[in-house]
Amino acid sequence: MDEWIVLKNTAFYRLWHDMRTTTTLEDVLDNVPNKTRNKNYLKPLCGLPMSPYFSALKIRWLIDNVPRVKQAIDAQKCAFGTIDTWLIWHLTKGQLHVTDVSNASRTMLMNIDTLKWDPLLCRFFGIPQHILPEIRSSAEIYSSISNPEVLTGIPIAGCVGDQQGALLGQLCLKSGQAKATYGTGCFLLYNTGNTVFDSTQGLITTVAYKIARSPPVYALEGSVAVAGAALSWLRDNMQLISNIMQTQDMAERVRCSGDVYFVPAFSGLYAPYWQQDARGVICGITEDTEQYHIIRAALEAVCFQTRDILEAMVKDSGTNLTTLQVDGGMTVNDLLMQLQADLIGITVVRPNMVETTALGAAILAGIGAGLIDINEVDASQVTKFSPQIGDDERDLRYSKWKMAVERSMKWDCSTTLINN
Repeated sequence: MDEWIVLKNTAFYRLWHDMRTTTTLEDVLDNVPNKTRNKNYLKPLCGLPMSPYFSALKIRWLIDNVPRVKQAIDAQKCAFGTIDTWLIWHLTKGQLHVTDVSNASRTMLMNIDTLKWDPLLCRFFGIPQHILPEIRSSAEIYSSISNPEVLTGIPIAGCVGDQQGALLGQLCLKSGQAKATYGTGCFLLYNTGNTVFDSTQGLITTVAYKIARSPPVYALEGSVAVAGAALSWLRDNMQLISNIMQTQDMAERVRCSGDVYFVPAFSGLYAPYWQQDARGVICGITEDTEQYHIIRAALEAVCFQTRDILEAMVKDSGTNLTTLQVDGGMTVNDLLMQLQADLIGITVVRPNMVETTALGAAILAGIGAGLIDINEVDASQVTKFSPQIGDDERDLRYSKWKMAVERSMKWDCSTTLINN
């Protein structure tokens, strides 16, 4: 999720995969009571572990390291927002500084129960509440577009985070339904209904969406930092492929990965491990290993990481999944989808319209404008992939994946000698 800080309508900082906040995290952990340095200290309030991934630490870093941000805040000329806030700000020509509950729930600053900015959280991170946008529901009339260049007068009736939008677009409306979105990363959400689950398995609690005055719908979420990005690395850094669309054909040139396991922890491991010191490894290479084995192992890495998160979701919820709804650009790869079904042992269901993030946002806008009844939305056109390997093979391969993950952890990046 992109964050921005605005001064006089000009964004002067954008942040997402920026790990400079790792040092800020270390400083903030010193403020945890009893010197426990517990990353989950604030989780009961905000649903999130303390991580450089989330907004609060990025804002804190800017305040500490960018003088003009601090000066603008002191002069009451600075505003913070996620990308939805930025879009609405410009669509209304600076009249509205707002966000919705799903985006606000990813900042570490919103109380997961009250759905309001929490004074304790703001004080803990030293972030003034006046720079934060107003929190609204995900489906209501926010305002109308007032920018003459983009359809003046059209109502702005919906707002939702990308992954939460995909959950809705997949019509995972009941507690116990889950979806996975495959793109640069892979993001899994498990609908928990109106119940806030405090994960004990390394997952985060998020607000999935809130329709007008109705109670919020919550979800457990697990994020894989590197999914499609691993294929980009094979193309751009290793030159093993010339374009990502080749991966299915090239991976199918071998029957299996040849016992090669690829853990693409380029910037650490996210859920359920939360190991910032992990780094990428490729294990099991022999003199018989070919580029095709590594490409296939990269596809399998996406599937294994998905299983890591699904197992955590099952442990937290106490309920076994019978199907996994999937979407996103990578799902056009039939081999990847079959591998996913094989390695998690349940049916994978792909809708014919895979860009469900946009569909979910459109559904919310339609509800907010009073044009759509969600019970009438049809999502029956799907392709299903069923497991084609047995439990013994599945579990053996997963145990080797876990061994590879262990080998990726606890790399001391401060000892790196060469970086060019």
